[in-house]
Amino acid sequence: MGAATAGHRAVHEFRIEVPDADLRDLRARLLRSRLPDDFANEDWNQGFNTDYLRELVAYWADEYDWREQERRMNELPQFRTEIDGLPIHYVHVRGVGPAPQPLLLHHGWPETFWDLAKVIGPLSDPAAHGGDPADAFDVVLMSLPGHAWSSPLRREGLNFWSAADLEVVLMERLGYDRFFTAGGDWGACAVEYLGHAYADRVRGLYCHMPVQLSQDDDFHGDAIPGMPYGPDAMPAPEVFAADEKHWLLHNERIMNEEYGYAWMHFTKPQTVANALNDSPAGIASWLLEKRRSWAQTGGDIESVWSKDDLCTTASIYWFTQTIGTSMRFYREQLRNAWRPSHGRFPVVEAPSAVAVYPGEIAPYMPRAWTEKYFNLQSYREHDRGGHFAAAEVPDLFIGDVREFFRTLR
Repeated sequence: MGAATAGHRAVHEFRIEVPDADLRDLRARLLRSRLPDDFANEDWNQGFNTDYLRELVAYWADEYDWREQERRMNELPQFRTEIDGLPIHYVHVRGVGPAPQPLLLHHGWPETFWDLAKVIGPLSDPAAHGGDPADAFDVVLMSLPGHAWSSPLRREGLNFWSAADLEVVLMERLGYDRFFTAGGDWGACAVEYLGHAYADRVRGLYCHMPVQLSQDDDFHGDAIPGMPYGPDAMPAPEVFAADEKHWLLHNERIMNEEYGYAWMHFTKPQTVANALNDSPAGIASWLLEKRRSWAQTGGDIESVWSKDDLCTTASIYWFTQTIGTSMRFYREQLRNAWRPSHGRFPVVEAPSAVAVYPGEIAPYMPRAWTEKYFNLQSYREHDRGGHFAAAEVPDLFIGDVREFFRTLR
């Protein structure tokens, strides 16, 4: 690895090279997996189906080829640097076209940078993927602190907005004073925050999980003036238009059936980490159950992700030992709550495009709220896709990003 600059701003080329001993240890642990009895769970209503987990663990141990996946990941130009004393891993792909523009992409949880692999090539080199070279971007994708190779993390206080502050430093270090940005999940929170606190730097943003940034906090300085809210800090039912009323039932179901994991992360992440960091089967169960229920899979997880894809996600968390620090991201949100940088509205002042995917797991926000919270210039409701849009429906994600940012170049 060679340093591009000196001192604390040093940028090193990075390759993923997991030691053979770690591969042997993983296989041995997989073969020793002690899975529980599972009954009356054919429909997965009790959680991750153990028969499928047993099948996946066997594949992971004896058929999955980490070295092939490692080779594919290493085809991306990756780097490591240090920002504010923190190890930061990122991908930086130079665009191929007449005037590539900087684009900061984001992953969330339970994702890694590799979950955006399908969109990086088409966005950086559109002509090679049937697109217009005029739409080329310089793509930057940072692994969140405490995720993948942005580790080890041994400092408290890192959450979506402090991570976004680090991203601004990274973009400056790469020579980008102004940039476009896009994301969902924690990445949606980051792009909203960037469009709020750094509106002079964000040329435009694409958000496919619109949320009120203070939703999990006890102070809601970004609540829309004059808009009625419920006790859960969500816009009241009357704010939802007639053709949005079905979203209220969706939101209620999501909060009742899908947020148990989040409250463990928000309150006692280390308790869960102590168990999962010792069990690759446990990590797979905790991470991958969300793939089935948060995506538009129709109940078939492999309709979106192959077994290789699933094993790669779990392997990255296993080899980097970041399951604990990735979950602490939630806890740190409550301990280090976001506060608005200003009191103006819209809260997100940068030019914004918002997309709604029908399989989204997060609570849906009414369009009336979205129009007031964002400097909204594009709004789309898609007919397919879910929470992991860049992996599930990369064609829609790429099309939205190209089309909206084309108007702002």
